[in-house]
This record gives sequence, C-alpha cells and structure tokens, in this order.
Amino acid sequence: MLKPIDYESERLCVHSFRPYDLQRFDQFALDILSILSDDFTLKFIPGKRLNTIVEAEAFLQTMIVNFHNGRNFMHFITDKKMNRVIGIIDLISPKVAREHYEIEKYPYFIEFYLSGLAAGTSIMSEILPAIVSNVISQGITCIGAVIDRNNTAAKKVLEKASFLYKSRFDILQDFYETDLGNYK
Repeated sequence: MLKPIDYESERLCVHSFRPYDLQRFDQFALDILSILSDDFTLKFIPGKRLNTIVEAEAFLQTMIVNFHNGRNFMHFITDKKMNRVIGIIDLISPKVAREHYEIEKYPYFIEFYLSGLAAGTSIMSEILPAIVSNVISQGITCIGAVIDRNNTAAKKVLEKASFLYKSRFDILQDFYETDLGNYK
C-alpha cells in the first residue's frame, strides 16, 4: 500500500488527510467544493463537478475511507499563506482502474485538479515531479495519466514530470505514462 506523500515548499504543502485535519473537515469540504465546482478547473473534466456542500462532504469522506482501504490515495495541495486547499492529487490503484477501464495493462493512475484561482502559477509543474519521484521511490513502477487531448496545460505539466505520450485512450483523451529512466 502506498504511504502518504508529504511535500513542502515555501508556499505549498502536499499531504494526505491527517488526523488533525478532522478539526478542519468543514473547511476542507468547502475548499473541495470550490475546486470541483469551478468552471475553469472543470473545463476538461465536467463529470467531476460537485454541486453542494453535502456532495463535497460525502466525496471527502469516501476519499478518506478509500485511502485507508488502498483503493485510491487522495492528497491535498494546501496554500500555506491562505491555509486553504487549492488543489487535489489523486493516485488511483490498478484495482480501481480495472473497475472503470478495459485496457491492456493497469498502472497506478494520477489525476490532478487545481483551483482556477491558482491556474497559471506553475504549481503543478513545481510539485508533480516531486510527487512522481516519491511514488516511484515506493516501488510503483508505472504511473499513467489520461488527459483531454485539448488540455495543453496538463500536457505540459505531464511532460515536465517525465510522462510520455503513449497512445490515444478514447475519442477525446490521450494516455501518458511515466518515463522511469528520468527518475533513477
């Protein structure tokens, strides 16, 4: 099972849901609702939209349980000055990928969502290489990502984190995979 990832810079902290975050559960739910209801954030992933605080609370509760069951490993990007979650990184296990996709092989998949307020600030370009390196150091030999082929910003972020284009995934999306040679 994947261990929680901790990354910290001067402005950001990437972390799983920690025991003391329970005191801030309501704020986490509000922050998640803000991210997953933001039109800019959801431009290429409209199916991830949350509409109410009740949906955000249920989403957060499910993600906490899934983390501890090894299904997927959600981490939060917290802006340290604002003390708010401004993004989400989700590592999806091969087991969960099998439940949703029919593909030749099942790596861990990574998804990331960043608040529209934080767009264009190179946050994902800063942290994704460190996150991928951490995951690889834990023995995960392959990480995949599926992105809308029109999402040029996500393509650039993945390429900076040493993901390589592998193939078309479906009519709208492309499949990328880590290049482990750049992490050794």
